Amino acid sequence: MNNTVWILFNALIVFLLALDLLIINRKAHVISVKEALGWSAFWIGLAAIFNVVIYFWLGAELALEFTAGYLIEKSLSVDNLFVFLMLFAYFKVPAIYQHKVLFWGILGAIIFRAIFIFAGIELLNRFSFTVYILGAFLIFAGIKMFFAKEKPLNPEKNVVLAIIRLFVPVTNEYHEGNFWVRIKGVLHATPLFVVLIIVETTDIVFAVDSVPAVLAISKDPFIVYSSNIFAILGLRSLFFALAGIMDLFHYLKYGLALILAFVGTKIVLSHWYHMDIVLSLGIVGFILLASVILSISFPKKSHLDVPK
Repeated sequence: MNNTVWILFNALIVFLLALDLLIINRKAHVISVKEALGWSAFWIGLAAIFNVVIYFWLGAELALEFTAGYLIEKSLSVDNLFVFLMLFAYFKVPAIYQHKVLFWGILGAIIFRAIFIFAGIELLNRFSFTVYILGAFLIFAGIKMFFAKEKPLNPEKNVVLAIIRLFVPVTNEYHEGNFWVRIKGVLHATPLFVVLIIVETTDIVFAVDSVPAVLAISKDPFIVYSSNIFAILGLRSLFFALAGIMDLFHYLKYGLALILAFVGTKIVLSHWYHMDIVLSLGIVGFILLASVILSISFPKKSHLDVPK
């Protein structure tokens, strides 16, 4: 892939982010479900159009790899949304400022994902045996996710937050949509900045699972990078669209765990058996669909539900 393609793609991403920040969401407002669904459809449609371009430009194989990478990253990102929801509730972030936090959080996520992706590809190219380490890690991550018990969120234990508080005073109240405010001549971080930092560090933790999963699907840097970026760009809209019904998808965690374990097994066995990308995509899609159907068919019991 020549440098011109990379420059053009990144220019497109910068343009879309600038359009979002400077024009569409220039004025802070509460994102309605209708608006969020509209933007979710826009980002998914944009990714689909981009995939059609890949199909005619680079061929069906890479187009399918893009689809699989996008689907896996999008699905694993949903786990991120649960954390964002709890985080906003914990810090009582006003709805009008949540979009701003997620915008800058996703901008940071794009930068960190790029670092992780290219570092991972470089490792795989330089040391072929790391592919088995990658596969084993994904299997371990899948098993860990499957059996992990739900724990209440405690942002106060975030290491980065503790470091920030050592050097920067933090206000107890929000100051409109500002990340920083000057009080009596001293610069203070606001709770909104604290939430942003935790969002960023949380995404880095999630990237440790999601980036290797996509690398297990494709070794093409452009496919891995572009599928990751398109999945992340639509994350904010997806959050506001699903915020009220996220609790319905309680079996999704198990589906994601199975996907991680499946992808890890696939990459470990790749030396002896090469699985067709169409079959891989079908299995991933089936697991996701099954986890959603199970979640809807067997709704989670509320702690308020008591037998009569």
